[in-house]
Amino acid sequence: MRVVDLIRRKRQGLELTRDEIAALVAAYTKNEIPDYQMSALLMAILWQKLSRAELAALTEAMLHSGEILDFSDLPAKKVDKHSTGGVGDKTSLILAPIVASCGLYVPMISGRGLGHSGGTLDKLESIPGFNVNLSLPEFRRVLAASHCGLIGQTAEIAPADKKLYALRDVTGTVESPFLICASIMSKKLAEGIDGLVLDVKTGSGAFMKKKEDAVFLAELMVETGKRMGKRMVALITDMDQPLGRMVGNALEIEECIEVLKGGGAEDLGELSLQLSAWMLFIGERANDVAAGYQLAQEAISSGHALEKLREIIQLQGGDADVIDDPKRLPQAKHKLEFTAAQSGFIASIDTERVGTASVVLGGGREKKEDTVDPAVGLVLYKKLGDEVSTGEPICTVHYNSDARLEEAIGLLRAAYHIAPIASELPRTLIHQIIDS
Repeated sequence: MRVVDLIRRKRQGLELTRDEIAALVAAYTKNEIPDYQMSALLMAILWQKLSRAELAALTEAMLHSGEILDFSDLPAKKVDKHSTGGVGDKTSLILAPIVASCGLYVPMISGRGLGHSGGTLDKLESIPGFNVNLSLPEFRRVLAASHCGLIGQTAEIAPADKKLYALRDVTGTVESPFLICASIMSKKLAEGIDGLVLDVKTGSGAFMKKKEDAVFLAELMVETGKRMGKRMVALITDMDQPLGRMVGNALEIEECIEVLKGGGAEDLGELSLQLSAWMLFIGERANDVAAGYQLAQEAISSGHALEKLREIIQLQGGDADVIDDPKRLPQAKHKLEFTAAQSGFIASIDTERVGTASVVLGGGREKKEDTVDPAVGLVLYKKLGDEVSTGEPICTVHYNSDARLEEAIGLLRAAYHIAPIASELPRTLIHQIIDS
């Protein structure tokens, strides 16, 4: 196999065979193909796209580059959920204990914050002592004991994806929906799951700003999972405003606890219930989505989901007392109210800027080596369409560094647009459902 010949063929828009793709991925994982050749191939894929057969072959090759977990000895179905990322997007930490408390297994391998969006691992690590770096045997033990485990990607899981993602990040090839699909699905399928629910965000705070782009990516992932024998569904959900009321790692943990206690923001609670319902349905715990929704509601109202979260935190070394006393979570030293400059109605929110404001405060990474400050973030009071008066707080900024505050306030000022007349357009939380 001459790699340069495969690059030329893909550059011309021709299809590579399953065997060629498998050999390419295996050789690159073993450092037998230089980065410059793989970079050229990735750019050719970005421009010429992949056929469905090529995408399936690439996903499978990346999946089989490492260990595929086998939880077949566990008696119930294994299901997971993946979000493409947004601002205030914390549903994983609500739905995982809900679904686990209903009897399914949730082996969740999550990521860190990317760009303006928060990461599940960073949120979990704001809980004092919580260990997301479990070995695979420890992960299995926690999963068997609590029906849920929450960890980061290990060296054994899809190592080809780890190499390829690092290369894509520096060669301008991140945006390809085909490469995004292969990256996500190779990691998720390595979890040994029976089914996967996808939450594909669209709007100003999503990576896919246009709905048609989100739908295309969702269809790719659903079809890819289906080809590999998994039960799949994708929900296209709104990210034209932050989800819930809190943005920032410890703050979002606090809000998750509120929802599991039966409170919290309406949009966050509703989306968490909807995603849980689909997980319970595809995991064959409920006969239909409506029955799954009712099971999820009962898990919250009974307190079982909250107690499941407590159990998970304890098993992974964290301070479970944060559930009863959220002030045990990291707290920012300073708070400042960001207020409305004029009266009117919240007409639009540049949600990416809101997420970036939290990152600038220290809640995310601007460079790979940055340390995340778990205490900082935003508590939001106004949603789209809400009325505001001059000087009324739109949000409270939780911060530790005066030097970072000015830039964050500037981003918030640019993010919120106030109009004199309220919009009559209805807000939709779930735009579309793509079911395999």
